[in-house]
Amino acid sequence: MLEFFKVNDPFRLIGVGIYFLITTFLYLVFGQLPITSPQLDWMLLGERLGDGYFLYQDIIDDTGPFSAGFFFLVDFIFGRSPLIYEILGRILIFFQIYYWNRILIRYKVFDENTYVPSIVMLALFHFGFDMLSISPALLGSTFLLLALGHLFSQTVIQKDGSESTLLIGIYGGLATGFHPIYVVFLPFMIFAGIVVSGFSFRQLMLSLVGYFLPILLMSVFYFWKDSLDEAITIWPLIFFSEKYHYQSYLDWAILGTFPLILSLVGYFYTSLLRASTINQQKQRQLILIWLLFAIAGIFIAKREASFQLVILTPILSYLITQFFLNVRKAPVLRIAFFLLVIGLPVASWWYWEKKSQENTGYFVQGPEKTSNTKQPLLVLGNDRSPYLNGSLDGPFLNFNLSKLYLSQERDLPQRARLFRMIEKQKPKLILDQEGVFAKILEDYPELSRQYQMTSPGVYSLK
Repeated sequence: MLEFFKVNDPFRLIGVGIYFLITTFLYLVFGQLPITSPQLDWMLLGERLGDGYFLYQDIIDDTGPFSAGFFFLVDFIFGRSPLIYEILGRILIFFQIYYWNRILIRYKVFDENTYVPSIVMLALFHFGFDMLSISPALLGSTFLLLALGHLFSQTVIQKDGSESTLLIGIYGGLATGFHPIYVVFLPFMIFAGIVVSGFSFRQLMLSLVGYFLPILLMSVFYFWKDSLDEAITIWPLIFFSEKYHYQSYLDWAILGTFPLILSLVGYFYTSLLRASTINQQKQRQLILIWLLFAIAGIFIAKREASFQLVILTPILSYLITQFFLNVRKAPVLRIAFFLLVIGLPVASWWYWEKKSQENTGYFVQGPEKTSNTKQPLLVLGNDRSPYLNGSLDGPFLNFNLSKLYLSQERDLPQRARLFRMIEKQKPKLILDQEGVFAKILEDYPELSRQYQMTSPGVYSLK
């Protein structure tokens, strides 16, 4: 099977597509994993935006504005549909795989043109079931991959870099707009551009202008909606709020040991045992610098779940492909390829099925939906199961971010702004799982006259 993908023939992508369709069919038909807490939050966000409210001004959440707009469009067209999230995610993944393999061939990253990176990268996406579904991390990583492709173009001698440097910045800014954690790739762009690609001062300024252009457009939008102050207040809090420890690093290590071993062996071969052109050396440097900043972004991310690892798939596919192209022992190659392409998806499927039975807070399990009518309510806590049969009714979607936002000291105008945010939406039913709303009622007596406690931790509008 490995030899099939080694051939330089675009029709090998058909084999990649068949593999993808088979794994998709098996995952969707037989997987039966519950919806995850982040995924439910993204659906709730799309629904709430469709009600006429705005992110940051009316909804406290850490989702990037561009991702929020995307989830609004998905909800507007398809409604709350986990299946659509799975399908859209796989479409985006196939684009990433095609684009990345084309970049590797176009800029002669390997000594031979091959479609091994495409099948390897696709297998790596099966590390976590949530890596296959649409997410802000997947949306943002698509633009980072486009930026990386243009950085690769700068390693080619006599390549005109004016357009590429501008696009590098624009794609980086768009990625940050989709997933704020990807702001860590701004220093990557600067460092890699200067040290590896040899940016001139003009090229550096051009890429920085491109980077801040999407962010400027977001700022203009919020200024137009008279909510720039809220956006400026909430955006930095995203990096300081408490983490959601959905999965442990041990979980990742159990499933990731074998791909990491292949990556290390591939790096050993390509850096120590094989001669490389100057362009290939620069490309390898870009990959390694990317790896360092990607790891930093994963550790900074506030939702500790495997969907954050999508940013690693291009790097690991590059290193693992070096293993498959340089190791000459056929039995070793066949076993390794089988374990990666077949073993990793099967092991991941089995492992996360077992984990779904544990009460980790990542999987949202509750009663089956019995009606098309969603009960409007506000949940102040990490148990998202009430939202399975309900819709968001209030401003506080991301609970950890909301706690940090509410704990801040406020002057009189800021207190008035918070009061107007709650008063504007007036949630009819509030499930106060950790006593946060009780503290709000103490600070705002006017609200306490509007709500009554019907049972411990449950408040309803009078």
